[in-house]
Amino acid sequence: MRERARFVFLLDVDNTLLDNDLIEVDLQAHLDQALGAGCRRSYWAIFEKLRAELGYADYLGALQEYRLQNPRDPDILEMSSFLIDYPFADRLYPKALEVIDFLRHFGTAVILSDGDAVFQPRKVRRSGIWKAANGRVLIYVHKERMLDDVEQKYPAEHYIQVDDKVRILAAMKSVWKERLTTVFVRQGHYAIEKGIVERYVPADLTIESIGDLMRENVLDPVIRKPYKA
Repeated sequence: MRERARFVFLLDVDNTLLDNDLIEVDLQAHLDQALGAGCRRSYWAIFEKLRAELGYADYLGALQEYRLQNPRDPDILEMSSFLIDYPFADRLYPKALEVIDFLRHFGTAVILSDGDAVFQPRKVRRSGIWKAANGRVLIYVHKERMLDDVEQKYPAEHYIQVDDKVRILAAMKSVWKERLTTVFVRQGHYAIEKGIVERYVPADLTIESIGDLMRENVLDPVIRKPYKA
C-alpha cells in the first residue's frame, strides 16, 4: 500500500501539456502530401468514427482500418512511421515540463490520460512527459470511470485534476466531490468550442495556459485550504 499523500496532482496530456491540435494539423498536412486530399478525408472519416465509438483518439487504429480498405496502397506504411517517429517534444506547451517539476513542491504529480495502449504511451514517452513525471503515468480508455484505481495506486487526502475538457472535470467532481479540485485549462478546441463549456458545472479554477499554474498565488486556494483527513 502506497503512503497517502496530502495532495496528488493529476495532469491530462492532450491539449493540457501537449498541443494535440497542432499535431493533428501536421498529420493532416502529411496525409495530403503522402496520400492525397481524398485519402486524407477517408482516413479522417475513419478516425472520427472510431473516436465516437471508442471515446478516445486512435490514430493507429484508424490507419489500420484505412489499410484494410486500401490494401494495395504502399504509402500507408510510411504513414505509420510518421506517427511513431513524430517529434512530440516539439509540441509541448511552454513550461509544460517545468509545471510537473513545480508541482512536486506541494504533492505528487501524476499523468492521467485517455488513449490506446500503444500510441498514447509512445506520445507521453517521446515528449519527455513520462520522464518528467518519474514514470507516474496512468492511461485508461475512460479515465473518469477509473477513479477507484487511481485512488488505489495514488492515495491522497485531496486530488487536483488539471484538464482542458470540462466534461471530464465535471464527471470526476461528481464522484470525488469535495475531495477534488478541478482546474480548467483553456487550451485546445474543446476548451474554446462554443456550447461545450456551458453544458457542465464550472471548474473550481480556470487558467489560460498550463504555465499559469506556476504564477504566484494561483494554487493558494487549493494548498492553503484545510481538508478533512
